[in-house]
Amino acid sequence: MNPTIWQRLMLTKAADAEAGSGHGGHGELGRSLNLFSLVMLGVGATIGTGIFFAMAEAVPKAGPAVIWSFILAGVAAALTALCYAELASSIPASGSAYSYTYVTIGEFAAYIVGACLLLEYALAASATSIGWSEYLNNFLTNATGWSIPEALRSPMLVRGDAGLEIHAGHFNLPPVILVTMCCVLLLRGARESAAINAIMVMIKVSILLFFAAVALAAFKSSNFVPFNPFGLSGTDVAGNKVGIVAAAGTIFFSFIGLDTVATAGAEVKNPKRNVPLGIILALVIVVAAYIIVCVAAMGAQPASAFKDQEAGLAVILQNVLHAKWPAVLLSAGAVISVFSVTLVTIYGQTRILFAIGRDGLIPKAFHSVNPRTLAPVFNTVVVCVLVGLVGGFVDSGYLWDMVSMGTLVAFSLVSVGVIVMRYKAPHLERGFKLPFGPWPIPLLSVAVCLFIVKDLPTTTYQVFFIWMAIALVGYFAYGMRHSKLGQAKRMPQRQGQP
Repeated sequence: MNPTIWQRLMLTKAADAEAGSGHGGHGELGRSLNLFSLVMLGVGATIGTGIFFAMAEAVPKAGPAVIWSFILAGVAAALTALCYAELASSIPASGSAYSYTYVTIGEFAAYIVGACLLLEYALAASATSIGWSEYLNNFLTNATGWSIPEALRSPMLVRGDAGLEIHAGHFNLPPVILVTMCCVLLLRGARESAAINAIMVMIKVSILLFFAAVALAAFKSSNFVPFNPFGLSGTDVAGNKVGIVAAAGTIFFSFIGLDTVATAGAEVKNPKRNVPLGIILALVIVVAAYIIVCVAAMGAQPASAFKDQEAGLAVILQNVLHAKWPAVLLSAGAVISVFSVTLVTIYGQTRILFAIGRDGLIPKAFHSVNPRTLAPVFNTVVVCVLVGLVGGFVDSGYLWDMVSMGTLVAFSLVSVGVIVMRYKAPHLERGFKLPFGPWPIPLLSVAVCLFIVKDLPTTTYQVFFIWMAIALVGYFAYGMRHSKLGQAKRMPQRQGQP
């Protein structure tokens, strides 16, 4: 008899089948990334967004206690990173959380996770490209005295104090230029992209260490008083969510880099060892850098100065040293840094689309690759066009919390997947296993993620549920009927086999 709707929704892949996906033949990705390249991918996709410009969104919500927001987000990311590490050591495939959920929970849940990942990656790439525009303009202004005209560096759709504002005739051109450069680079293949990304990450870390050294020299303890003006969780007079948890939700999107490491599973040498190590090492580097730079920035300027501040770290250096050259140096570093973040974020989304297309849940064009570069060309071009349009027309204020929502939902399902996988395949070879058994860390990870989700803005929930509704229509109208796993399960019945 044909499988029921419920059985089709709950179809799961075998772990060994998924581990081989995405590598090994015509139309597949090639293993070209080593551990160093993988760690640089994770750091490249993470360090930058939460430090270079998200503080302008997060500090007004928490004040100096934003330091605890970074720690809270880091704890949630650390717990999830351990869950990622266990799954990655046994299912080293492209697609990260999507692939892990397909093996552990089922096809429908995997599709929902895939939709979350596509939302978070697309909006994260758009948001970081918008931040790149701010630092590019700061660099040009301080280095040459010329600035990009306002109409060409501000979006049409802006979030104002009274809600949506439409600025007719405005278009943010620099994000489109950045995304185009990323597209060209990604079409050349993963190895070339990873090598350039590693160079940019080294420059980025050096610039941030320079900033921290200068800013700490101007440290004022008075900038930390009052330390926690909004408490753990609350609302301001306008009804907006504020407090440590709300700021952590805004910041959390930057930890998307951990998922990016996992998306590269099919292109990594010795993935069962290198993917878990890459995730954990990237997290350690990222959290340490965030805390150091955050403390330095908060010590160098009052919390009230962060609100709506463009190119904030460059402005801090300029104010501390009363000279333009430090701001020029940091802005140049940020331009390079955010380039790497945008590059790796777009890379991650193309690999998730590749995995979903491989499984037949979206059109097969997203799974096709160039036989010479082994890059998914159609996939990459579509992603870059959409990311560029959002970056050009939409205010980044609408994007940060949406990215965090998608990230937190996907991270929660990955954590649940560890528990399921331990009982579904207890004897599966695992290069890394969670300490204390399969329950404590995954459940704590889910609890912390949900704790952060609860303080995201109401509009974020509304947009998220609209996107989920679109995803559901896509699955039942196309994905379920074209699922390769579903077709394989139905084939014996069509052939008259038992």
